[in-house]
Amino acid sequence: MSLDKILVVEDDIILRALLDGLFRSHKLQVVCADTLAQAAAALARERFDLMLLDLRLPDGDGLKFLEQITARSDPPIVVMITGFGSVDSAVACMRAGAFDYLLKPFTVAQIEVILRKAQTYRQLVQVNALLNEKSERELVGRSPSMLRLRQLIERVAPTDATVLITGESGTGKEMVAREFYRLSPRHGRPYIKVNCAAVSENLIESEFFGHERGAFTGAMDRREGRFELAHNGTLLLDEVSEIPLNVQAKLLRVLQEREFERVGGSRTIKVNVRIIATSNRDLLSQVNQGAFRQDLYYRLNVFPVHVPPLRERPEDIPELAEHFLGRFARKHGVAVAGFSDSARAAILAYRWPGNVRELQNTVERAVILSGSGRPVSSAALGLPGDLQPTTLDSTQPWVDALHVPPAILQALEVPASAADPIPEFPVIRLDELEKQAILAALRQTAGNRTQAAQALGISIRTLRNKLQEYRASDPDFSAEPVSTDG
Repeated sequence: MSLDKILVVEDDIILRALLDGLFRSHKLQVVCADTLAQAAAALARERFDLMLLDLRLPDGDGLKFLEQITARSDPPIVVMITGFGSVDSAVACMRAGAFDYLLKPFTVAQIEVILRKAQTYRQLVQVNALLNEKSERELVGRSPSMLRLRQLIERVAPTDATVLITGESGTGKEMVAREFYRLSPRHGRPYIKVNCAAVSENLIESEFFGHERGAFTGAMDRREGRFELAHNGTLLLDEVSEIPLNVQAKLLRVLQEREFERVGGSRTIKVNVRIIATSNRDLLSQVNQGAFRQDLYYRLNVFPVHVPPLRERPEDIPELAEHFLGRFARKHGVAVAGFSDSARAAILAYRWPGNVRELQNTVERAVILSGSGRPVSSAALGLPGDLQPTTLDSTQPWVDALHVPPAILQALEVPASAADPIPEFPVIRLDELEKQAILAALRQTAGNRTQAAQALGISIRTLRNKLQEYRASDPDFSAEPVSTDG
């Protein structure tokens, strides 16, 4: 879900409680405020995806507050709510940057519609932001197979031809699909993705084509499907082989006629959509087994593109590893000094059965384990068969602060007392190890985040983000005592 955290700014205690309960029933994080001062304080502490803002509050004008919010670099989506609506105020709010405008009293169904619209809008914004970042959108690699792949993309992307991208899991099929979109005339228009493997069989038809109110139990309002949302843009059918046979026939009709009806509806809707599909299975074998329609296969296979596994282009591995190293060093605020010679050798010797995704995850873990100013060691990579010990400075404050078993410290080349026996201990997850380090650093610095970040060798922003992640995953999480500095 693209919406995670919501701020409700409303002075009516009953309405505020109702909105809080409704959003929490959708597994969303909610923060409530009854004044503009409280709202400003909440926005200063953390980032929100959506905000419901009352137009009239005890300590000020919601419209003026809206104008201040929309001037921020990354403002939340703002929905204005009021019991004193007028055409003039609605126009003023929309001009000031409001996403929508609701009159009290409103229904639960209206809030549900707002949520769906905001989720769709947020997804589009996130996708466009991702595509506009050069470092994230480039296909990394200079092997002959990658050069041929780029040439194919540059030749086919400007057309409206349907593309079928195949390859093993983790090879980067979605990245290739985004390159087709980025280089197409439809760039800047909707780019909608459907993960066909993640949608339940009884909901996938509604996901594709939408539904009318009352079409089935739980259909409380009309909903636009992904084809409708992608009108004049591009629709990515990720893992298309997972679509049930009964829906494949309806999908074939849409691809042929470019029209459909919503579930429970009779009005024919015409769309102009470019289709890109991906699959990690051999679709022709699926056709021979009767698991995939032959006519749909040929309709999708207008222009087939195969993404080679990483083991077939080993010359790209060092460039990819350096690319990920730079990305995750920036993300986690760790100034690593490249890879050690042993780490480079380990990276080249490994077969990478999980392909680019496995390499990416491995480098991210290694960056987290490595200290600032130090090269990534082979042990930090943790590759199977690579038992070289990492060189971790035991004088680093965060190492002293870790209350972890001696066996773990020995694996990290931190000497334990010679008199102490070294018992066997279960493996500790890297994310839990990181969390222990952060909490221990905060305890040692009496909650001073700036000092804790310096001791950990990370930026204060990275520390804040980590604490927010822990609170998001565990409502009872507390890093007390924590001061308000930084």
